[in-house]
Formats: sequence, structure tokens, C-alpha cells
Amino acid sequence: MSNANLYAVLESGFPVDRSGVAIQTPERDYSWDDIDQLSARFANLLCGLDLPAGARVAVQVEKSPEALMLYLATIRAGLAYLPLNPAYRAGEVEYFLGDAQPSVLVCTSKNRDWIDDLARKSHTPHVYTMDQDGSGTCLTAASQQASRFQTAVSQSDDVAAILYTSGTTGRSKGAMLTHGNLVSNARVLKDYWGWRADDVLLHMLPIFHVHGLFVASHGALLAGARMIWLPKLDIEQALHYLPQSTLMMGVPTYYVRLLADARFTQELCRNMRLFISGSAPLLTDTFKEFQTRSGRTILERYGMSETIMLTSNPCDPALGARVGGTVGPALPGVSVRVVDDANQVLATGEIGHVQVRGPNIFKGYWHMPEKTRAEFTTDGWFKTGDVGRFGGDSHIPDHYLSIVGRSKDLIISGGFNIYPKEIETIIDEMAGVAESAVIGVPHPDFGEAVVAVVVPRAGAAIDGASLQAELKSRIANFKVPKRVHVIDQLPRNTMGKVQKNVLREAYKDK
Repeated sequence: MSNANLYAVLESGFPVDRSGVAIQTPERDYSWDDIDQLSARFANLLCGLDLPAGARVAVQVEKSPEALMLYLATIRAGLAYLPLNPAYRAGEVEYFLGDAQPSVLVCTSKNRDWIDDLARKSHTPHVYTMDQDGSGTCLTAASQQASRFQTAVSQSDDVAAILYTSGTTGRSKGAMLTHGNLVSNARVLKDYWGWRADDVLLHMLPIFHVHGLFVASHGALLAGARMIWLPKLDIEQALHYLPQSTLMMGVPTYYVRLLADARFTQELCRNMRLFISGSAPLLTDTFKEFQTRSGRTILERYGMSETIMLTSNPCDPALGARVGGTVGPALPGVSVRVVDDANQVLATGEIGHVQVRGPNIFKGYWHMPEKTRAEFTTDGWFKTGDVGRFGGDSHIPDHYLSIVGRSKDLIISGGFNIYPKEIETIIDEMAGVAESAVIGVPHPDFGEAVVAVVVPRAGAAIDGASLQAELKSRIANFKVPKRVHVIDQLPRNTMGKVQKNVLREAYKDK
């Protein structure tokens, strides 16, 4: 039986000549040999720690090629990779460590002091550092290891990564993605998006979530294609590297900011064959303006932490047009349906709950069997929590899906998932606050902006700036409300539920 280990599958796409450039950065280039050898050193380091089977490796570091190779080493060693956003603060990280109980934790040097405290509390025995240039105790220790490693034999159902996501309850859930989930999605996308060995991917996405770590990186590695690896979106760097690239993935904010620069032209995109957008809805105006300015049509797709990619507008024109405002048909091997509250499939054009199934659907939530069961229907479909419809308009093919809302009130700002309940819980604990509601309102740059609507206790005064300052000390900046509105009472329906749709309408232009 062939090895189902994700690294073994990705490595099968590496070029025969491994001396060529695999990862290009402004500072230095990394060859395919470098990927193989450095991931081997990291894997040898991890295996030398005598970790239990399926041990978790939690990583909260800035983006670097070395961080990618640490990820590859983790799956290569048959361990489970747990990426954490570098913006997370101590209170957030403490929960993840307590829940996942990782055996290894890798952090930035600047966070080492408070990370050590949390590691002791969670009984995490091994802590290393890695900074944005790749340096730190992790690389130092790995450099003493052998540069050859026999990739572990993994079964398709073995957990490769755990990604923490959340819901309306505010308690984060660890979505377990298997080697089989990740391999199936990588192979499907390689074919559907026409990845080629001569592609050059402009990689500016973070690597702590599905989009940058799995969809982008796996695509390039499996195709044997070069990546231009940048720490984040930087317009000067983007404009510099676009003529050298053939493919780019980004959140809508990236495309908005490119359009805002007069230097972004069709000539700059002359070698680009594909622009892909995801992680948040792309405004129709952005879609159309990008067509005009670049001469290219953005491909929108749809996925989740629990499922990786589910649907995609076609890459090959023979399969259909790319339609703005839709996320295209289901990917090969993936099934998508739209149902009513009774799980009855709805007719084309009718809006309902989006449910999915396929080899890419996650194994379940870490240590939450009841929650896992609740998120699947009795006939085996995963409830995405999104609301959508197929077709519904004369210019939209009947098999194209459009996402029209999110039943779980998820806010997506600049490509980051933000869960209102988490922020509301903190605000409600603050002095002088009776209750709060956190909503997302349209924003031309970020897609959605976080807004807090706060009701003060009798006789108390709420200062929005002070509230924001306190939040900044407790949660990641991207979660902090950009505006705070103080009102006498929250609108509610007859069942007492806060009517967030009323609030979104009231504050969308304020």
C-alpha cells in the first residue's frame, strides 16, 4: 500500500532536479533540496523528543520559509500540526494549549517569557523559538540533526493538522484535518486550477490558516512550482514581483489595495494566468474593476477550516465562465446541497442552509464528539453554518453556488474570521457595561469592519476609546471593534434574541 502521508504525496511533485529555486524571498532563495533537508532536520529533532503517537506541535510564529518547513517536518514525522495566529494574546493562547495539550510549542523570541508561563500551566514539555528570519532555538537545535529522514507511514485517516475555529458559543473548536483530507483537496485543486511546474506563485498570505498554509503552499509544492514568498501584502513588493509571477492568491483586501494604486496595470499582469480570491466575499464592484484594470477575471472559491476547498469558479473557460458574486460549482468529488430547516433540498434559486460532504471533510472536532455529531446530519452531510443558493439569476448557472449570509454571525474582516460572541463576552465583563452586541458592517477595504454596540449600566458612562484600548490588551487587533456605539437598549424579537440584522442595517453607514 502506498504511503498516505501528505508530505510523501507533495514530494512526489518535486522536480527531478532539486537544485532549482523552490522558494524565493527578497533575502535569499531556497532550493527543493533545501526543503527536503531542512524539513528532515526538523523532523529528526521532533522524533528525537520521544513524543507520543499523534502528538500535537503548536506553532505561533511569524511567516518564514523555515516556518513552512517546520510544518512539513511535523506532518512528515506523523505528528499533528497546530498553527496559531501570531496576533493571539496570552488569554487566547492559554485556551488553545489547555485544550490541545501539545507536546511541543514553538513561539517568537519576544513572546518567550509569557509563553513559558503558559507552557508550564499546560504541561507542554518542549518550547522552542523561531523568529521571522527563521533563526531561534528551533533552527539551532535542528541544525545539529541529520539532513535525511524516512517519512513516516501515515494512514489516510491519521490527523495531520488541527485548526481552531469557533462558533456562536464563543468556545473555540479544534477541527481535525487528516492526511486524506489534505491530499484529496490538493490533488483536486492541482487539476481544477491547472497548476503547472512552470507556474510562479506570488505568496503573500499568512500561513496559520487554510488559505495560505494548505491551498496555496500545497498547490505549489505538488506542482513542483516556484513560490515568491513575502511576509505579507506589501504593495511595493507586490508591484515588483507581479511581472515575475503567473498565479496569485489573496483575500479581497489585497485586490482592493492593488486597484488603489495607479501603477497597477494590464502590463504589470502580462504573465499572470490566474488571480484567486477567497476567505471573504468579493464585492461586485471590485470584481468588475479588476477585470477592467488587469484584463484578468478573478476566480472566487469557497472553503472552510473544516473542509478546505468546497467550490470554485472554473479556471478552464471550457468548464464555464467565472461569475462575480458566486463561488462556482462544487469541486470534483465534493457534494454540496442547499436545504431548508427540515433538511429538505431546496429548488434552484431558493435560499437555505449549505451542507457538504466529500473526502475533504474533516474528521471531527478535537475532544468534542457531541459537537461533532451535532454538526453532521443523520445522512452524513456537514452543516457549514453558511446560507446560500444555487443559481437564482439569469446570468448565474444553476449549478453555481452563491453565499448570501452566515447563520452563525461570523464576521470576516481582511480575510480573518472573527466570532462576535468572543468579543461580546469580554465587553460584557467590563465595568459599566450591561450588555453588548458585536456585528460586521460593510467596509470597502476589509470586506467587513467589526462594530460594537454597547448598552451601559444605569448611571454609568461608556467611553468607546477606553473600551477599545482595553480590548487591544486582551485580544488580537483584528478583532478589536473599529467603532463603538452606545445605546439605551438592544433591539430584540419576541423570543428575546438580539436582532443583529437590525443593528447591521442601522450602523452600516455610521
